[in-house]
Amino acid sequence: MSDDARRLAINAVVRIEQEGAYANVVVPAMLGESDLDERDRGFVTELVYGSTRMRRRLDHVVDRFLVQPPPPTARAALRIGAHQLLHLATPPHAAVSATVAASPKRFRGFINAVLRKVAGSLDHELGFPSLGVELSYPDWIVERFTADLGADAARQALTVMNTPALVHRRDDGYVQDPSSQAVASEVPVNPGDRVLDVCAAPGGKATALAQRGARVIAGDRRRARAGLIVENRHTLELDDLHVVQADATCPPFAPASFDAVLVDAPCSGLGALRRRPDARWRVAPGDVDELAALQSQILRATAELVRPGGWLVYSVCTLTMTESSGVVDDVAAALHEQGFAPVAPEGQHWQPYGSASVLLPGSDSDGMALARWIKH
Repeated sequence: MSDDARRLAINAVVRIEQEGAYANVVVPAMLGESDLDERDRGFVTELVYGSTRMRRRLDHVVDRFLVQPPPPTARAALRIGAHQLLHLATPPHAAVSATVAASPKRFRGFINAVLRKVAGSLDHELGFPSLGVELSYPDWIVERFTADLGADAARQALTVMNTPALVHRRDDGYVQDPSSQAVASEVPVNPGDRVLDVCAAPGGKATALAQRGARVIAGDRRRARAGLIVENRHTLELDDLHVVQADATCPPFAPASFDAVLVDAPCSGLGALRRRPDARWRVAPGDVDELAALQSQILRATAELVRPGGWLVYSVCTLTMTESSGVVDDVAAALHEQGFAPVAPEGQHWQPYGSASVLLPGSDSDGMALARWIKH
């Protein structure tokens, strides 16, 4: 692998850490401006995503050999070097020498000395003080998952989400995780049914419903996000998928005008962290409560749009009890008054999760929570 690949990776990690750049945005943009071959491009992505995802674990291993915090660029180089040593099975000489060569000259001696010490320590017990450090998560996420899922299931979910996400394509070529496909399959629709997807961007579930013959209205609050749905509609050549810019908390539709409403609500994304390597460091505990309140608000607003005999389906790509079962409990009385009755999902992999159901992260899929109601 070329030094240019490591140099680009170091710069990307600095931008993520110091400028708040999103990994899934900055890495493709930087690669687009480079002349790296496909092999090096994949290596850059692994270095940036892996060292960002595992940064707490990597910092723990590196910090034993530091007397003070290093500058951001040096820190990024140390993380990338340690990631190669700990997780990529890169030969120590190659990992150290190539990372040093890709670093700014003023830091090379320092980085060389520290990474050599890291390489020499790998045969000894690393001594992680907590599960959060060992698996590289904020403590609050570990604690919340443990409380909600139980210790064993929490550890399994956190471990799985440290592995790279796989690419899955539907029969029509659209890239979509199996858990999202499972949500779409739990929306009962027949050809010609009128279906509303109120938080539809980028359009995966909406296009899946349209492929089943439903007339789908797909909305999103932000114009740019709605534009993504339009692009996917054109790519898949779907004639009966109609896109609107609309706020799901006050949807501009007549009461009882849809056979099914899907609320794939904004959430913390804590069930899909392997797709977003920096997300675990961005989400704060208070975000979960704020998002749960928003989810309840959207469900209350959209329930009125379901006709008698129609369906309301709620999903979130997270594993917190607050954003799943807690939301279902919060809206239960209001939905009951409107004639809604809960119905368990039909897919065999869904597990009961309080008042909701859950798909835990698997070897080839993200975590997802779901609830369904039919209106009598």
